[in-house]
Amino acid sequence: MQPIIKLHDGNLMPQLGLGVWQASIAEASHAVTKALEVGYRSIDTAAIYKNEEGVGHALQSSTIPRRELFITTKLWNDDQGNPQAALETSLEKLKLDYVDLYLIHWPKPTQDQYVEAWRGLIKLREQGLAKSIGVCNFHVPHLQRLLDETNTAPVINQIELHPMLQQRQLHAWNATHHIATESWSPLAQGGEGVFDQPIIKKLAEKYGKTPAQIVVRWHLDNGLVVIPKSITPARIRENFEVFDFKLDKDELSEIATLDIGNRLGPDPESM
Repeated sequence: MQPIIKLHDGNLMPQLGLGVWQASIAEASHAVTKALEVGYRSIDTAAIYKNEEGVGHALQSSTIPRRELFITTKLWNDDQGNPQAALETSLEKLKLDYVDLYLIHWPKPTQDQYVEAWRGLIKLREQGLAKSIGVCNFHVPHLQRLLDETNTAPVINQIELHPMLQQRQLHAWNATHHIATESWSPLAQGGEGVFDQPIIKKLAEKYGKTPAQIVVRWHLDNGLVVIPKSITPARIRENFEVFDFKLDKDELSEIATLDIGNRLGPDPESM
């Protein structure tokens, strides 16, 4: 049974989901179909991924009740001036009446529209088009500004987070403000520089798991929401088969030493 977390608005979210970044429409459809068969119930996409139609096709073809699914999509930078139209377009592609979580994809501070965009998301939640609302890639000053100017905290902050970039200070700030932290690129984009670390290899051997499974488990045991992306059926299954073991405190501490601040994606300040 996979763990569920309770967001500060009271809604429930699976702690492990499937990401579909870089997947084509067809690949996203196949990946989501496989993931649902394996047992995933949380799917993470975005307008800029240009594959929401594929996710929608898979969801429509599934017999799983809508209430058992948790679907996330994101507001792209160019659409921050009109979140309503952007979400309606996403819903049409996803073939859904609402999403479970709608996120501002990047703060894009040079554009300086993210506070107004956040007010738009609050309205979308009030309309029931998004059950929960949150952000991606927000640093503390961006988050503090949302709190100061709207008095409404995101339920989640989805950030690049993996053993080589652990963002512990931001994770702690989020937790202090009851904001869940969700990891994108959780395997450091295919595990390069992570899977060959001695501690990861040692734990994989100890638990009879793959390095990827050890890293997914590390996210879960740190209380993070995690969305490893894959379009390969075997890996989709592998990333889900992590509920029969847990890492202990000493093992988590050993993995903590791998943090070297190695950011693989863009810096939110310069997006």
